[in-house]
Amino acid sequence: MNVSSREVNGVTVVDMSGRITLGEGGVVLRDTIHDLLDKGNKKILLNLGNVTYIDSSGIGELITAFTAVRKQGGDLKLLNLTKKVRDLLQITKLYTVFDIKDDEATAISAFNEVPFRAVS
Repeated sequence: MNVSSREVNGVTVVDMSGRITLGEGGVVLRDTIHDLLDKGNKKILLNLGNVTYIDSSGIGELITAFTAVRKQGGDLKLLNLTKKVRDLLQITKLYTVFDIKDDEATAISAFNEVPFRAVS
């Protein structure tokens, strides 16, 4: 698992490649998220375009990352899912949990959108 991060308009984009699996891949994801949160980065976009495989442990790490970011008052979105990863998230019904984007510019701008609230 290879990970690099960059800043784009106040959003930390984490470019990932390889496999998110039990062992090294999951640990790398967990450590990366914790390091970003410790540095105060709360808008995190995981670019999974070069992730070739995610096992059940990797899915667990994505959920843990999402939960950790939310607990810190942040937001985590997913970008560029491969067909395999997209299918896996649909099968596990997690497709509705994560905010998933196919275009980096759209994903970056989505962090700055104000959520719709009904006026009562």
